[in-house]
Amino acid sequence: MKWDLDTLFSGGSDSQSLHKYVEQTEEELANLESLVELYTPPKNTEQTGPLLEVVAHIQEVMKRLSEFGAFVSCLSAQNVEDKKAGQWQSKRTEMGARFDNALTAFDQKLVQVDESIFKTMIQQPELKELSFVLNEKREHAKDLLELRQESLINDLSVDGYHGWGQMYDALVGKMTIEYDGEELSVGQAANKLSASDREVRTEVFQKLQSAWDQQSDLFSETLNHLSGFRLQMYKRRGWNHVLKEPLDYNRMTETTLNSMWETITDYKSKYKNYLNKKAEMLELEKLSFYDVEAPVGESGQTMSYQEGAEFIVEQFRKFSPKMAEFAEMAFKKQWIEAEDRSGKRPGGFCTSFPDSEETRIFMTYSGTPSNVATLAHELGHAYHQHVMNDMEVMNQGYAMNVAETASTFAEMIVADAAVKEAKNDEEKLTLLEDKVQRSVAFFMNIHARFLFETRFYEERKSGTVSAERLKQLMTDAQREAYMDSLDEYDPTFWASKLHFHITDVPFYNFPYTFGYLFSMGIYARALEAGESFEDKYIALLRDTGRMNVEDLAKKHLEVDIEQKEFWQNALELCVADLEEFMEVAEKL
Repeated sequence: MKWDLDTLFSGGSDSQSLHKYVEQTEEELANLESLVELYTPPKNTEQTGPLLEVVAHIQEVMKRLSEFGAFVSCLSAQNVEDKKAGQWQSKRTEMGARFDNALTAFDQKLVQVDESIFKTMIQQPELKELSFVLNEKREHAKDLLELRQESLINDLSVDGYHGWGQMYDALVGKMTIEYDGEELSVGQAANKLSASDREVRTEVFQKLQSAWDQQSDLFSETLNHLSGFRLQMYKRRGWNHVLKEPLDYNRMTETTLNSMWETITDYKSKYKNYLNKKAEMLELEKLSFYDVEAPVGESGQTMSYQEGAEFIVEQFRKFSPKMAEFAEMAFKKQWIEAEDRSGKRPGGFCTSFPDSEETRIFMTYSGTPSNVATLAHELGHAYHQHVMNDMEVMNQGYAMNVAETASTFAEMIVADAAVKEAKNDEEKLTLLEDKVQRSVAFFMNIHARFLFETRFYEERKSGTVSAERLKQLMTDAQREAYMDSLDEYDPTFWASKLHFHITDVPFYNFPYTFGYLFSMGIYARALEAGESFEDKYIALLRDTGRMNVEDLAKKHLEVDIEQKEFWQNALELCVADLEEFMEVAEKL
């Protein structure tokens, strides 16, 4: 249950091979900086040689920085006390800023190329594969400030913007909760919020609230400074819409985003009925925030890590033998960190090593059906990267919304199979509820995050937002997203949720919901087609880094995701689980 990082760089944060790799990466980065500085925008379509050379170096540095960054993330996650890993993280951030400066300089030179010359050049055989990404870079550069100002932003972000994100991580890493004679990390304590005993949930929730509340002034500082940096950057660039950056990053239109949320809101009353039913089953007037993920039954179903692995591989094989073979390899090669121990970061993730063409998965496995689903989810991420390993590095840069598609698809395969193989109605109820809970998370919890973050950013434009006001904004957002169906909310959620403090991606919330529902459309096709869907699915995944999501959906699913019809069809699949849950609940 422990991953093997030594096949990547032996020796952990003291690794000599890592040290040498970083030195070589710095040399490659310096070469790239020189090439970009010397690069002159071509005057005719014959001058493609220098452009090809710069692009080749960009891809090499991109690959190496990703490899380095992924390894450092793994070191930090497996041991929050690894101070050397923190130093490596600072180094990676510094090199990332240099790389961003080089890219900014190159992109601005692309803008200087005559439109007709540029269009002809990117259709030439040597560049055609990268035409979407190169054109995207050129268009994005038109939205930026001149080179010196953008370089200054990148440089200041190392100890400013990213520094605040790292400060948040450091503060959370030191937080502990005393419970039942044990000292737990906040991540370990949060896991107890899904305990069957309400007294346990209540006590842990109150202790977590107290811990986050005591630190709320510190976390309001990190959040205000992060958002303040972003807003100043947007202001200088002339961007007046806080969603511009996340929408551009996720390669989607605001029409698509609004269509998705509006359709979800249309369906929310069905999920309010579920929450009311769950309160009745738990013998409560109304659920509190910490009851939402509480189990409604005691199926007693657990799977050892070995059993979970075998179950996942078996179910993957029904849809995609290639995906099953990949999962089997990931288990055998110890690409997964699943051990339940203290000192680990909370949560789970999958990270890619594009130079080694490997991935690593991080989670804490305790044998619940939800753990099995999470493991399948992360293996879906890993498989997505696996099918793209032979592609140009620039074309592997898929955004977060489509990144969540493969993971959710894999999770659905396993969750559906678990329901079908339930031994009795009690077990079926528990497994169905696990699926419905995920819908509640995507449609209500994440909607609350989205509402909070958009409103917070609007208020932040007028100045610092106090910790007390942040609590109010969060409570109001949760009340609206959950349709006032809960008795008690989580006012400090803005402090405890890492996603609000991540600096790599802005608005780290709606892409999850998009990926969940988008994968529903794919899953429906897979159910119809069976194994014959495998190659079509791989083709879709391989296009995720070189198409807008609207074009991706039209090409592979023949649907228009700017219209509500697609989202309605996806939600109907989710509601089918909800209705089956209500039927079984009534029977019992």
